[in-house]
Amino acid sequence: MKKQTFIWMGSAVLSLAGCASSQGGGAAAGGADRTAVGMANPASVYCQSLGGRSEPVQGANGVYSICHLPDGTQIEEWELYRRDHPQTPR
Repeated sequence: MKKQTFIWMGSAVLSLAGCASSQGGGAAAGGADRTAVGMANPASVYCQSLGGRSEPVQGANGVYSICHLPDGTQIEEWELYRRDHPQTPR
């Protein structure tokens, strides 16, 4: 009888420990991972490398940035980056 009680109590403790929620809030716990990458936006860096300046713009779908190039051209940063860095087929 004591052996059955010990096994039942041990199972209950292990079950409760397995159901405990993580306090980390990381991606593995189902929350958003809040770790900073520490890397600049490649499209913004490319815009600046061409002598341009970035201007954030609030659009209907969120914020995006326009690159103002020295020749007066205005182009969305990622459009400029993809135009000048085409992907090669795999």
